[in-house]
Amino acid sequence: MKNIKPEQFRVDSEISLAQTPTFLDIETSEKKKEKILQKTREKLSKLQDTLYAHNRYGVLICLQGMDTAGKDSLIREVFKEFNARGVVVHSFKTPNSTELEHDYLWRHYIALPEKGKFAVFNRTHYENVLVTRVHPEYILNENIPGIETVEDITSEFWENRFESINAFEKHIASNGIIVLKFYLHLSKEEQRQRLLRRLETEKHNWKFSPGDLKERALWNDYQNCYEEAINRTSKSHAPWYIVPADNKETARYIVAKTILEELQKYTDIKEPELNDEIKENINSYKKILQIEK
Repeated sequence: MKNIKPEQFRVDSEISLAQTPTFLDIETSEKKKEKILQKTREKLSKLQDTLYAHNRYGVLICLQGMDTAGKDSLIREVFKEFNARGVVVHSFKTPNSTELEHDYLWRHYIALPEKGKFAVFNRTHYENVLVTRVHPEYILNENIPGIETVEDITSEFWENRFESINAFEKHIASNGIIVLKFYLHLSKEEQRQRLLRRLETEKHNWKFSPGDLKERALWNDYQNCYEEAINRTSKSHAPWYIVPADNKETARYIVAKTILEELQKYTDIKEPELNDEIKENINSYKKILQIEK
């Protein structure tokens, strides 16, 4: 089996999505992939327990990708061994009326993880420089002063959004949130095949929407927006990882291993030690319980 390292996928310099592979052969069987993913999940679960006991850091996992990239199934498979109390998944869809009464980052800020816990953003604050950039008319719903028509949305507007997102992530990182961002890089052909499977397999018909085809027609626009967003916002405190996603099992393993190895770099994450008084009296505490038999 081919050895993979998170550094292979981390964006440390400017990238071109068109020149970045969507498929990676790690030279092993699907059954073997499931076994190594299982082992990685178990290690992540133990680390989650330690993170919870340590109670100093929260972990924010951001997942982005085109429709059918496999975000939902990845969340299910990567985090299935977690203690349910320690991880919360947020799926950000079209902002509702309450959310539109606040700035665009508000709903993401209030969903950040508590110390000791994980939050998974299935679609993220980056939708505000992706979907809204491809469909700038959506911005008008935000009732921003000075933005009355699409023509009012200038390049300076997007520049400010990138600056705000970078500032947001720097702020939360400096306050104990570990930020890891994953773009599931899917090929257009693989998306076509997955959409066809949704139509050809009756039990998956419900997943299909005619809107999927409308958005697919804007594929190049989305790729350009993703590329700029990744290049503008991959920072040491909030790095992007571009994960080849044409094979779902491989993508899941890459994400799980990356989370594990990046968190293991935080050597200060340890279970708290008992205070001296409890240590000195631990045998007497045990005797009290043993007498109850």
